Amino acid sequence: MDKINIDVKYVAALARLELDKAKEARLQGEMETILQYVVSLSELDVSNIEPTAHAVQMTNIYRQDVFASPFPRDEMLANAPETVNGELIKVPAVMPGEEES
Repeated sequence: MDKINIDVKYVAALARLELDKAKEARLQGEMETILQYVVSLSELDVSNIEPTAHAVQMTNIYRQDVFASPFPRDEMLANAPETVNGELIKVPAVMPGEEES
């Protein structure tokens, strides 16, 4: 089998993670091992195995749709690290240019 190459720095940059050299080296090895395992699975002959969506038979479980009081807004917002005008939970910008103006 060929060795799988993955650019951990690139993946970390996409996830906006800052990694020190030790973590980067450890993750490089771990990710290559995981991908190598996936490649080895693709070599298995599964032609006589019936496709399944889940390994365990599942059935739908329904519950009664019961009205309940909504969670108090002021209590919910009290747990937020930061709010916008005391009404919305402020989250960090994800895409460049989405900063609050």
